[in-house]
Amino acid sequence: QVQLVESGGGLVQAGGSLRLSCGFPGTFFNIDDMRWLRQVPGKERELVAHATSGGSTNYADSVKGRFTISRDSAESTVYLQMNSLRPEDTAVYYCGIKWADYDLFSWGQGIQVTVSS
Repeated sequence: QVQLVESGGGLVQAGGSLRLSCGFPGTFFNIDDMRWLRQVPGKERELVAHATSGGSTNYADSVKGRFTISRDSAESTVYLQMNSLRPEDTAVYYCGIKWADYDLFSWGQGIQVTVSS
């Protein structure tokens, strides 16, 4: 597995935007599946956004129309653009990537996003 590193989190007011980034050491190709999850203390981790190499995307109902998952053309970074943030979006966000040559997902350690009302 590859250790992923999330960045771009922090404190933002309701209605604001943040872009989370997910990077990794080295050069890898052929991202097969990429995901962003989030977790609030005392609750299970939930899938926020999911995209596959085939072009399909899937979002949690609570973030549809506000969040967008993407990657750069070099496949060196995966992003989660978060707009119109709400206090209920406050959570620790985790990125996950699976490359075609690997059987397992790699995950980051998570980054805090706090949305104030």
